[in-house]
This record gives sequence, C-alpha cells and structure tokens, in this order.
Amino acid sequence: MVAPRRLGAINWLGIWTLYLKEVERFLKVAMQSVLAPVVTTLLFLAIFSLAFGDRSAMTGGVAMPQFLAPGLMMMAVIQNSFANTSSSILISKIQGNIVDVLMPPLSGGELVMCYVLAGLTRGLICAVVVAAAMAVFVDLTLVHLWPVVFYAIAAGLLLAQLGLLTGMWADKFDHLSAVTNFVITPLAFLSGTFYSVERLPEAWRLVSHLNPFFYMIDGFRYAFIDRADSNLAIGVVLLVALNLFFYGLLLVLFRRGWRLKA
Repeated sequence: MVAPRRLGAINWLGIWTLYLKEVERFLKVAMQSVLAPVVTTLLFLAIFSLAFGDRSAMTGGVAMPQFLAPGLMMMAVIQNSFANTSSSILISKIQGNIVDVLMPPLSGGELVMCYVLAGLTRGLICAVVVAAAMAVFVDLTLVHLWPVVFYAIAAGLLLAQLGLLTGMWADKFDHLSAVTNFVITPLAFLSGTFYSVERLPEAWRLVSHLNPFFYMIDGFRYAFIDRADSNLAIGVVLLVALNLFFYGLLLVLFRRGWRLKA
C-alpha cells in the first residue's frame, strides 16, 4: 500500500524536479542556448577591439580587450538569464501545458525559485563558457573575487525574474521580442559595456548612472581591472533591493495566477 508522501514546509523534491526539468530543457538545445552566445561574444570582442585599437586613454589606461572582456561576460549572464525564463513560461502558456506546472503541490514562491534558479544557471554556464573562449585571446587576470560572485549571481537573478515577469505578461513571441529589443538590449548596450561612462558628457553620465545594468557591468569589470566608474556600495544596495522587489512582485502574481490561469 502506497502511503502519502510528507512534503514538509518546503517541497524540496518538487523544487528540484522542476529546476532539473528547466535546466535539461535548455541543455537539450545547447548549440543554441550555450554555444551560440560564445560566437556572438567573440565577434563583439574582435570587432570592437579592431575598431578602437589600443585606445587606453578611453578606457582608463586598460587595454581595450581587457576592458571589453568582463562586460561581455556579464552580457552573457544578462541576456541568457532573461531569455531562459521568458521563453520557458511563454512556451508553456502557448502550448497549454502551464497547468502541469500549476497543479503540483508547489507554492508561488517555490515556482518562482525554480524558474529563476534555472535562468541563473543558464546565465552562469554561458558566462563561464564565454570566459573560457575569450581567455584564449585575452589575458584575464582576476583581482577581486567577491565582485565576480556577487554581481554574476545578483544580475542573473534579477534578469531571470524580469524574464519570468515578461513571459507571464506576454501572449505571443512578438511581445517577448519587443521587450528584448526595446528594453533589455538597449539598457545592456548603453551600460558602459563598450566604453567608459567617465568619457561621456555630464548629462549622459547621469543618465548612465540611472541604468541598473551599468552597475552590473561596472562592478563585474572592477573584479578584473581593479577600477570602477561608480560607487560599488550603491550598486550592491541597488541590485539587492531590485531583486527583493521583483521577487515579492512575482510571489504575489504567481499566487494570483496572473495571466497564467484561464
């Protein structure tokens, strides 16, 4: 006779099962989800390095490849963490199998945790693969460990949550593409990835400091070049606050089944 399973206060088995399912989902198409970003990143590195040459004055005395590489690694975290959660939840809605996720004994917080951690996992895997590929061409020297750990995780969690929110809101892939093309990509490209914001006019420098992606890029780059264009404490507080805010928002929306339940 089969006895009912006691789950406890937290359904760890359910969390692990859904998390594993989400990770296996993007690993099955690793050529597209993991290897493709490496090619794109190497193209960016080659094009901008050749275009700007060794303009150390524009990058605070740091050679252009060493300046670009950390930002491109963070871009891999940003884009892939967002893409994973947004596409996953939207595909489930379109295919009509979102009910298979909502029916199991998983709370709203547990569902959010599964999707977000899977998105973070993809972002980190892509960043590691990108770093390994760039290390062949760029001399990457790690100066500070804590910014790498904090900013990679904080940025990945935040973008995974933004992707989850976007997937819940979107009804079709056009909506998803609109957010990616008009919000995520511009904020990422205008965050100082390819240039130092200290070279900008005062007004545009202020605008850059209002962009949360700037603090992700700048803090992560600090770990490698020992130089930051911003106050790192502001970046840490901002990213922690944004993560907590969006987690709370997603928790409420999942409990209500916002745009998930017919």
